[in-house]
Amino acid sequence: MAEPKLLSTQQITEHNTAKDLWIVVDGQVWDMTEFAPEHPGGIGIILQYAGRDASQPYNEIHTPSLLNKTLTSSRLVGTLDTSTISDSWAKPPPQQNPKVQLRNEKPPLFTLLSTHDFEFVAEKTLAPKTWAFYSSAATDLVTHKANQSFFDRIWFRPRVLRNIRTRDTSAKIMGQKVELPIMCSPAAMAKLVHPDGEKAIARGCQNKGIIQCVSTNASFPIEDIVSSLSPSRNSPPPLFFQLYVSKTRSNSEALLRQVWSLGIRTIFLTVDSPLAGKREADERVRMDDEQQGIPMMTGMGKPMNDKRGGGLGRITGSFIDEGLDWSDLPWLRRHWKGRIVLKGIMCAEDASRAAEEGLDGIVLSNHGGRNLDTSPPAILILLDLHLNAPHVFSALEIYLDGGIRRGTDILKAICLGATAVSLGRPFLYSLNYGSEGVEYLIDMMKDELSVAMALVGITSLDQAHPGLVNTNDVDYLVPRTEGHPYARKRGKPLKAKM
Repeated sequence: MAEPKLLSTQQITEHNTAKDLWIVVDGQVWDMTEFAPEHPGGIGIILQYAGRDASQPYNEIHTPSLLNKTLTSSRLVGTLDTSTISDSWAKPPPQQNPKVQLRNEKPPLFTLLSTHDFEFVAEKTLAPKTWAFYSSAATDLVTHKANQSFFDRIWFRPRVLRNIRTRDTSAKIMGQKVELPIMCSPAAMAKLVHPDGEKAIARGCQNKGIIQCVSTNASFPIEDIVSSLSPSRNSPPPLFFQLYVSKTRSNSEALLRQVWSLGIRTIFLTVDSPLAGKREADERVRMDDEQQGIPMMTGMGKPMNDKRGGGLGRITGSFIDEGLDWSDLPWLRRHWKGRIVLKGIMCAEDASRAAEEGLDGIVLSNHGGRNLDTSPPAILILLDLHLNAPHVFSALEIYLDGGIRRGTDILKAICLGATAVSLGRPFLYSLNYGSEGVEYLIDMMKDELSVAMALVGITSLDQAHPGLVNTNDVDYLVPRTEGHPYARKRGKPLKAKM
């Protein structure tokens, strides 16, 4: 038998691609080009050591003889000439996905693997006031935390042995096809995060085939946001508009006319914020001169500090009409001929009323836990509807906003009857990287959703159903009646006679 060919490190290094892939294990040089795609651990780890010495990671997992048993002798191309080893060649390869490390600057976008990474980077790199405004929630943060934690208390019931080779994450929202069932929630003054603010979000959403809902308190006029998009002759702009009704109704009426003229046909009327909750983290950090100069779309003033602190949510919301009620819906319909969605439904009774009023949709939301602390988490509201107002699922499109951080969260909401979900803070944190960050976030969510679908055993969202989830851990918290099950309002005690 001929002696194996002696190969230098320079010769080996030339074979470092997926189409021509050699590695060294215990001094033997192997051609892994055909085997790598079939490697049970994935091609990635082999590619990481392409053209290099992979002895250490190989021996940590495999027995020394496995390669000789698995590969034919023709795949053994030679032995390493140890005299050619240099210090640089002997060093382990760089990590493909280095851990996020910050030195007062943003790490490369490709190192971020989850919405939690986006949040971590935002906390370390955004201006203190910007971080305080967007991350803050009401008083003790109970609802803010529950929005996320309640998703963790719902378990999947996967189905196996299903053909899941091809999966479709697309959906329809208000008749518009979207690439996945998510929207970007409305948020005020996105320019605090990035100079392009809402315009960057709009471009990122459009490029990835989802819808952005633009806030009344956006930092750009709605016409500027629309004009930043690529024009489309055959379809409306991929935008909805969120409305806060002003105490000066004529201002809201003019705004609605402007929105309609731009081709937007759906508004989200926020109903859970007649005034802002107490957000202590936001109040503690006062605005600097630049932040006080950021205008709002409404033209109803600029953010500014006052004696109570620097709470942006409280100060910028001072124009909102605290007297808005159900009797104002006819007024809204006189000035808006398109679709109307109520944003901020927190109980089955109000969901039923929305259906009775002929509205087009509702958003189950507690405003990200930013207003009334200990209001119910969004996913629990969805279960409330199933138990106490099941008819609304055939009358309205139902969206869920609050606590969505993973593709599994999206799928759980869809299984439980939501039309789609809406994400707020994750989009703002991704805006830290401009429109590229927004697109990266959407791709991340799409990938996570697709994987979750496959592992649950479905290939399209219309196959999702409640039987795929187990809600036993939270079912006891779902209200059984409109009133309290046993407590009653009691009369005043009678005064004792003297």
